Amino acid sequence: MKNRVLVGAVALASTVVLGGCGYVSDSGGSGSKKVTIWLMKDSASADFLDRFKKSYEEENPSIELEFKIQGWSGIGPKVTAALKGKETPDVIEVGNTQVAQYAESGGLRDLTLESMRDLGSEDWLPGLADPGSIDGVQYGIPWYAANRVVIYNKDLFKKAGITSPPKTRQQWVADSDLLNRDGKQGIFLAGQNWYVLAGFIWDEGGDLADEKGGEWEGSLDTPAALRGMDFYKELQSYGNGPKDADEENPPQTDVFAKGDVAQIISVPGSAKLIEDKNPELKGKLGYFPIPGKTAKNPGSVFTGGSDLIVPDKAGERAAGIDVIKALASAKWQKDLAKSMSYVPNKPSLAHVIDGQAGTAAMAAGARRGRATPNSPEWAAVEATNPIKPYMTAVLLGGDPLKEAKSASERITADLAGS
Repeated sequence: MKNRVLVGAVALASTVVLGGCGYVSDSGGSGSKKVTIWLMKDSASADFLDRFKKSYEEENPSIELEFKIQGWSGIGPKVTAALKGKETPDVIEVGNTQVAQYAESGGLRDLTLESMRDLGSEDWLPGLADPGSIDGVQYGIPWYAANRVVIYNKDLFKKAGITSPPKTRQQWVADSDLLNRDGKQGIFLAGQNWYVLAGFIWDEGGDLADEKGGEWEGSLDTPAALRGMDFYKELQSYGNGPKDADEENPPQTDVFAKGDVAQIISVPGSAKLIEDKNPELKGKLGYFPIPGKTAKNPGSVFTGGSDLIVPDKAGERAAGIDVIKALASAKWQKDLAKSMSYVPNKPSLAHVIDGQAGTAAMAAGARRGRATPNSPEWAAVEATNPIKPYMTAVLLGGDPLKEAKSASERITADLAGS
């Protein structure tokens, strides 16, 4: 799964972004070794890369860093070609859920030793670390994370007599019901927001697909997954979100900006889109983590973000690994998180964004972050995405078990490559 939608929304919080297909820093560099790093567009600001490049080259005078900025469109075939030895860079940023498909090619460097010895992998966010690990081998080093939170209208909460955001599902449902009156929508939740559904399923102990004996099977028809869908249906009923469309049709930020919707589920960066659409809402938006089943922990969320990989055919593999160690270190994780409003790769570092309400809520939810099933064929599932029509069918009154079995069979077929 490409994380460009999630990352792009978060990147709206940054005032300086990168463009084009290359990056030139004023800091120069005269090292005897050039380390080429592919980063995705909008992942890091020019200021951050300038600071990192200058600092790294001063500490490592034999190294010159060259950043080459890539677009998400068409990046898969380009990375695959690079792993086979065609214009291979030394470091590549990839979406966290893309690691499995690249690892299948056999062209990635095993970074397990470095992750354990140098980077404290036991403390990484699971939603970044787990997708980077294939059969016990760590190929992807977590760089940054982003996930959904609840964005709410403070005025509507106040008018409804709600003095603090809910911390449990039960409270959330009660508040949404209370808010869904007098011509107002308690929550605008589109019928096909399957990333949100995934979190509810994970909270129940289920998953979108399970691996059994080396084979992947769709699992939307398990009791746990059905309970997740049942909760989604209940929550979705406290508003007028379309049952047959996703969160971009119509854009939920546009709907929220009209001022009569109390809540949406999105990344914090969406607040800027809302305020641009309706400046009267500036200062009136709040954030809280998606509530869990108990107040002890927030709800599970899909974690988008990026991992860093090293191609086996890279000309400067050792130097590339050292660059990754720096980018994933506490110092530069804190800098990146503050610069770009991201969640750093370890919960222990999240305190650096405490002053940013939206990002702080995102970081709290990231502790319960997960990723899509770690199959190299998951991209094929998303290409046809049987989860979306399954959700619509249930919301329109279809038999949940029957519809879930049908969708699970399609997921199984896609994961089997048939």
